[in-house]
Amino acid sequence: MPDQDSQTRTAALPPLQAYLLGNLTFESLHQLQRRLIYEVSDRPLAAAAIVCEHPPGITIGRHGSRGHLRLTDEELETRQWPVRWVARGGGLMLHLPGQVAFYPVLPLKLLGLTPAAYIRTLSELVLELLDSFGIIADVDSDAQSIRVHGRRIAHLGVAIRNNVTTFGIVVNVSADLESFRGVACDGDPRPMTSLQRECLKPVRIAAVRQRLPEFLTARLGLKRLIIFHTHPTFLPRTTRHAIANTGR
Repeated sequence: MPDQDSQTRTAALPPLQAYLLGNLTFESLHQLQRRLIYEVSDRPLAAAAIVCEHPPGITIGRHGSRGHLRLTDEELETRQWPVRWVARGGGLMLHLPGQVAFYPVLPLKLLGLTPAAYIRTLSELVLELLDSFGIIADVDSDAQSIRVHGRRIAHLGVAIRNNVTTFGIVVNVSADLESFRGVACDGDPRPMTSLQRECLKPVRIAAVRQRLPEFLTARLGLKRLIIFHTHPTFLPRTTRHAIANTGR
């Protein structure tokens, strides 16, 4: 049984409002992140997360370089892969169908987390996710990534401003790994891997999308998880349901 101090702390924490939104362009993502940052900053007891996929394209964070992209401008245009510079940690990421992006918007001070502790929490969250599919992985702290047998399976790229987090994790679930041959994600020349490649049975993207916010809610000790399946701009209140944190 949790002690009284633990129960008091959990009761004082906000629920996690997770938006499972399917395919989301980067323009729409940035708009939604700005909206959620404002809400989390304005309301002390607020925490949110975006779970989505992105259309094909490349983002380059603060530690990235255009030199990590082996494709010419003509090849990028043929593949219709736009290149965007974004204000997050980490380097170059290739976004493809078959990935799941998980972007928590959290008040670190309220949660009692330093930036370093938060990044460790995200790494441990991916390890827990992979373990739930029977996959053993390792954290590569230098490259801010998660690896299975030396191959990168997930990227971490975080931004923190005024103690509120944005961006987060991109996990390869069933992405076409051949597409990475022209891209050195974070400058890494080694091949990529995916959940589907490493798992002995079929992996459903829907299962990954559901588990990430559930695992984060439990890991942070939040009191409950509220899931929305509609963009907040168009959200009818009947599309949400709450999942209590049972202390998993």
